[in-house]
Amino acid sequence: MIKKVIGCSVLIGSILFLLCVTCFAQASSSSELINNAKEYDGRMVSYSGEIIGDIMIRKEHAWVNVNDGKNAIGIWIKKEQIKDIIYTGSYNAKGDLVEITGVFNRSCVEHGGDLDIHAQTITKISSGNKIFHALNTRAIKFALGLFCMALLVFFLKVWQSRRSVFKITRSLE
Repeated sequence: MIKKVIGCSVLIGSILFLLCVTCFAQASSSSELINNAKEYDGRMVSYSGEIIGDIMIRKEHAWVNVNDGKNAIGIWIKKEQIKDIIYTGSYNAKGDLVEITGVFNRSCVEHGGDLDIHAQTITKISSGNKIFHALNTRAIKFALGLFCMALLVFFLKVWQSRRSVFKITRSLE
């Protein structure tokens, strides 16, 4: 009797383990998804990268672009799932790093034939931050030098034209 219970438990445990293993999404890079779009179409994928650009709210959903360093892929996600996103990548900020799990669409009928991922889960890997750019003092000095030269040329031209006007009026007298 105990052998049957243990045997059934092992069998059920093995089946459950195999079912769980096949449920995990396959981690993919943007290049892999784009180059092999036909094979991934309609499959569950996992995609990681930096959120860039604007978050575009569309009623109950939102569009976000996630860049893995090579390409960006549009992600269609429920609006409430993006509440933890603080930074999006731009000139002035490094965007939050996220991992998206969802269904990959080679040519999404719902979104005009675009390649996208319909996210089911989003996990924030790390927060982004603001980027502070130092002033380029060398460029500022160069610009000031050019401005001073232009000002000098302007005053020399004005002085020369007044001098020639003065000569013309003296000769007329």
